Amino acid sequence: MKLVIFDLDGTLLNTIADLATATNVALEHYGLPTHKEDEYKFFVGNGINKLFERALPEDKRNEEYVMKIRSIFVPYYDAHNSDLSRPYQGINELLLDLQNAGIKIAVASNKYQAAAVKLVKEFFPDINFAEILGQRDGVPSKPDPTIVNEITEHTGISKKDTVYVGDSCVDMQTGKNADVTTVGVSWGFRPKAELKSYNPDFIADDAMMLHKYLLG
Repeated sequence: MKLVIFDLDGTLLNTIADLATATNVALEHYGLPTHKEDEYKFFVGNGINKLFERALPEDKRNEEYVMKIRSIFVPYYDAHNSDLSRPYQGINELLLDLQNAGIKIAVASNKYQAAAVKLVKEFFPDINFAEILGQRDGVPSKPDPTIVNEITEHTGISKKDTVYVGDSCVDMQTGKNADVTTVGVSWGFRPKAELKSYNPDFIADDAMMLHKYLLG
């Protein structure tokens, strides 16, 4: 194994509180009902437009309202996306150990590109990521494998030497669609049963388990 590609939200960082707050601010702006933080764990995973669609009342799940919510969410989230977000326990040490072992590290996220890069650089300044890719115009979102394929091509590392790590069904599908070793982490936003139903190669319950799987 020469390359480990990580999902971001729910895998490296617990970002749910900031995502929930920013979405609720935008919903409140338009006089729409808000949601509890735990509900957002099932709204996220497919990019922010899909997040807004899921958070909106059924009669307002259309492009007009998605763009209205986005217009308030993005500037607020850009200013507040690290207020409450933090790395999961043991993640910093895991990344450093991978780097020290000469293994390349990358991020493949459905978070929009600017926010993904900002958060990764802010919380993991000592890690030399081979690539940080988020959601970008014209590039299909996960579970489409394009983002993983971009990273393997950029690094020149074969898929048989690549591991993809994530916390949701979207991530399990992404890894399988990209034909790389796929690892689920149960500390994120989705239940372990959801991960199991996609038959990943391994499921880690904490960073120590993931460390042992990746580094022995």
